[in-house]
Amino acid sequence: MHALVPNRHLFKFEFPLRYCAKPPAMKGDPSAWGDAFLLPPLCTLDNLDPFGEVFTAWNEGGLYIGVSVSGKRRPPHCDPERFRSSDALRVITDMRDTRNIRRATRFCQQFYFMPAGGGKNRKDPMAGSAPVARAQTDAPLAKPGTMEIASVITKTGYSLTAHIPRDALVGFDPAENPRIGFFAIVEDTELGHQSLTVDDDLNWWCDPSTWPTAVLTK
Repeated sequence: MHALVPNRHLFKFEFPLRYCAKPPAMKGDPSAWGDAFLLPPLCTLDNLDPFGEVFTAWNEGGLYIGVSVSGKRRPPHCDPERFRSSDALRVITDMRDTRNIRRATRFCQQFYFMPAGGGKNRKDPMAGSAPVARAQTDAPLAKPGTMEIASVITKTGYSLTAHIPRDALVGFDPAENPRIGFFAIVEDTELGHQSLTVDDDLNWWCDPSTWPTAVLTK
């Protein structure tokens, strides 16, 4: 039986987002980055077993994102035109960490990363951006092709690595604003959802107050 209010909703989480002076390898395997860049599996606070591992890093060139998913029995389902109902990692950032508001500002952006669905044959990895729902002001979308992405698909899952360049991050300024809002959710058509904090019913997709704080740490 699921609790009406998740345990994670009762806390305001803050975690370090580690600095990586040399850009991490963009070869589709984030485990090569090391455990220091692994986000905590906060879903275990609600007695949920994680099926994905999410990795993050940063340097002056922007943010680096990775995910590794295991336990699948069928190939990933990826449709860039319907990314919300695909196998994907979705990330929301807020470069001003305004957790006391309920609607996104122009510093809030949504990104999605899929292990397949791109290219003419729909087998290439795909990265894109989309507006944050109900935002006060929409941030500009990342231009197609600006985000580097690579993936590895196996019989039991997939992994991917991606780079969001600083030019695609509105207000990215680690020196002046090292605290950013950061939310990640692994969505899988077979395994379900694994969110960093709350799920769809508590409006992570539009409410900055539900996003944890990541501290850009050296």
